[in-house]
Amino acid sequence: MKPYFFALLIVSTVTAMAGCANPQSTPTVQAPPCQNPVTENDVLAAQQSWGQAIVAIGKAENPKAEAQNTLERLYAYNLGTVLFKPTLASNEPFRGTEKEALSYFVGGGISEDKGFALAPYNNVRFENEGIITHCNTATSMGEYFFTKTDGSQIKVEFTFGYVRDENGGLKIELHHSSLPYQAQ
Repeated sequence: MKPYFFALLIVSTVTAMAGCANPQSTPTVQAPPCQNPVTENDVLAAQQSWGQAIVAIGKAENPKAEAQNTLERLYAYNLGTVLFKPTLASNEPFRGTEKEALSYFVGGGISEDKGFALAPYNNVRFENEGIITHCNTATSMGEYFFTKTDGSQIKVEFTFGYVRDENGGLKIELHHSSLPYQAQ
């Protein structure tokens, strides 16, 4: 038997024996039970609310106030860090504050922001590749389609992360979106 195979056999045997230790001798720490787990339906409802909010911003008499309301209702800036990478941002690609996110939606704060949500849109439709739920959080990834008032659609790829707030609602703590890759 070659020496390195013998060493591998010894390491494998020791590892296997360690895994057979008496389970009563090793204390087990269990996570507390999840009181109000996020469900796939919760995520679908949050996505629908987000899409309706984008449409409402573009149709509002006061789009800035509508966008501010949307950020307060749907994003977790009041709970802590929000990771936001909007689609049409390149010079300043991230929006870590509520003020920067507001600029992205309606313009005015960052020079490259033209007001994404002002298009206006008639509809936003999500097609999820998948949704992962874990106790008080969830992550979804897929494509969403923005229908403009002329009937044209824009396809965008997204990843959203959600967390439950103190009232049991879902808020976005991760928002990454980008246009699909186009080969040259």
